[in-house]
Amino acid sequence: MTQVPVVPVGRTKALRSSGSGASLVPVGRTKALRSSGSGARLGLCRNCEDLFRPTFYLLAAMSLCIAANAAEPNIKRVLPPPGIEIPAADRERLAGEVSSLKKELAAVRFNKHSEDVEVFVKAVDFALLHNEFYNAKDVEKADRLLKSARSRLAQLKAGDTPWHRQRGVIVRGYRSQIDDSVQPYGLELPDDIDFEKRVPLYIWLHGRGDTQTDMHFIDQRQSKPGQIQPPGAIVVHPFGRQCVGFKSAGEVDVWEAVTDVVKNYPIDAERIVLMGFSMGGAGAWHLGAHYAHAWVAVSPGAGFAETARYQNLTPDKYPPWYEQRLWGLYDVPDYTRNLLNTTVVAYSGELDKQIQAARIMEEAYHDHGRELTHIIGPGMGHKYHPDSLKEILEKMDHAVLQGLNRTPKKVSLQTQTLRYHSIFWVEVRGLQEHWRDARIDAEILDAGRVKVTTENISELRLAPQMNMAGVVIEIDGEIVETPKTEFPAMGLHLKRDGKWRLADRSEFHGGLRKKIGLSGPIDDAFMEPFLVALPSGKSQNRELQAWIDFEQQHFTDRWRALMRGELRVKRDVDVTDDDLSKYHIVAWGTPETNRFLKDLAASDSKMPIRWSNNAVQVGEQTFDAKHHVPVFIYPRGNKYLVVNSGLTFREGHDRTNSLQNPKLPDWAVIDIRQPPNEVTPGKVVAADFFDEQWQLKDRVISPESRSETP
Repeated sequence: MTQVPVVPVGRTKALRSSGSGASLVPVGRTKALRSSGSGARLGLCRNCEDLFRPTFYLLAAMSLCIAANAAEPNIKRVLPPPGIEIPAADRERLAGEVSSLKKELAAVRFNKHSEDVEVFVKAVDFALLHNEFYNAKDVEKADRLLKSARSRLAQLKAGDTPWHRQRGVIVRGYRSQIDDSVQPYGLELPDDIDFEKRVPLYIWLHGRGDTQTDMHFIDQRQSKPGQIQPPGAIVVHPFGRQCVGFKSAGEVDVWEAVTDVVKNYPIDAERIVLMGFSMGGAGAWHLGAHYAHAWVAVSPGAGFAETARYQNLTPDKYPPWYEQRLWGLYDVPDYTRNLLNTTVVAYSGELDKQIQAARIMEEAYHDHGRELTHIIGPGMGHKYHPDSLKEILEKMDHAVLQGLNRTPKKVSLQTQTLRYHSIFWVEVRGLQEHWRDARIDAEILDAGRVKVTTENISELRLAPQMNMAGVVIEIDGEIVETPKTEFPAMGLHLKRDGKWRLADRSEFHGGLRKKIGLSGPIDDAFMEPFLVALPSGKSQNRELQAWIDFEQQHFTDRWRALMRGELRVKRDVDVTDDDLSKYHIVAWGTPETNRFLKDLAASDSKMPIRWSNNAVQVGEQTFDAKHHVPVFIYPRGNKYLVVNSGLTFREGHDRTNSLQNPKLPDWAVIDIRQPPNEVTPGKVVAADFFDEQWQLKDRVISPESRSETP
């Protein structure tokens, strides 16, 4: 693998235009406010600066408390890599045009189509901010994007959106619910498409491109057709937050982009095909397996399907036991039974090393008594053979003609977490234990009988499109009869309390337990709308305060560069009840500096982690609070509270998408005497998952252990 260029996080410099001139501001280091022209400018994304200027000043002020004599960690950014310096005149001209367009966009921001303009402006803005120009012609790309933005903005102001009726290659945008950022996607519409009829949708997931940030992605998607052009179908090219393997927020991006397409075009929901190659092939394996009920057919090309074997890891080189458990979030062999519900056609070049992904999945299929359709391009390396691609598209077209049966009589579901909890008419509502193999196989025998077998399931819901009143359920060899009622029952809930029984729906909502939407680990919070709550106070422990300041700023910088968006940020004292109802809260600080952590410390004795000025108490383990910080995720009502953590995979894991997985479980204790680096926020001295009731497990395992055996 070639060496990936790196750039120090928090030390990239960008020329920022303000008023009559430009100022040089350290990006990502909000320790200094630079006065220029009409006012102070921040070393942050200008895309949202005008709208959220008070937040940015707050963020800057909160970062000033790093001790002057402290050695700030220098973590090098891998994605995106550093570009070249463009001429100062070009930079100033582009920055001026971005600034002008942003001011005009502010007046139409709440127009439901403004995202189709804003994605172009944000793309150039981020390119200037992060130095994402990689050759001299990239300035021309920026000019083309701003020209498109200017044209669309004029049309939008005139009340027209002609690009909505455009055929050929198009770029559109949407606003993500996760962080309110605008994200682009590409479209290809055939010239003869009939907008009066519902048409198939093909989702194409792109390969890895370290330098293919928003600006480059958009320029390509509005000028060149992609690899496939199925007749009579629309093709969508999700951005996937650029280069995270269509995982984490990149996974959500695919869904949000597809949702936007379905909202704006006549898509036949029973005829959606998922395809991709290389990193996109890995994404097709992952999304195909985790959401198999959404696709009429799936075709992954090359890529990877799991972590350990792709990385050539032997047991003596495995990471800590909890990280191994977290491989179960994305490793596709752990979700193979889901793929049995749809058509899957894998592709590999005969000479491509990444053929190993399909080979592994062939083994997984054999373990379940099935054969994987695997087309191999003769003599090919890491690309399609033309004849092979033709054969694949013929198989996809055949599946499209048949359409998706949303009420199959037999359904198989496999998971390890309630993040992925349903398939067709079967839904897992509770696991006996997370991060262990869990399965449901259900079959409608006739109008009055359903047979179900389960493993590691404590609660489930069955909702086939049939009247469930008076139905006999045979589940794990037990018989559960549903009462006959005057009105039809379209679904029923089952719960295991020693034996299976019918349960009232209310039982699935009450109590402190892991459930759909609240199952951990820490990174789970960053797949849904969240708000960062910065501390309004400062700790008397300067070492601890310096760590908190660095880590929260590192999260800000990393989210912007890697996930291509800005964090939603407020001070803890400014968070409203409306915020609490809408967002997971990511609280930075200590019980003395952040009201959320103070409330947590004052909560009842059932709270499994106790934190005071003197000690961090985790069960029977006690850690000196002077040098230790707890990081964890915990329910706060129907939302998460995340304490002192951002994304747990870091810059050192960006060299390959297969390592961009969660690295910490539900909770950990960090010894901050080891400075943060590219793989960890400090020394992990304790870590584990909470049990199914969000309590500590009765065990103590060394965090360095490769085995979960206490």
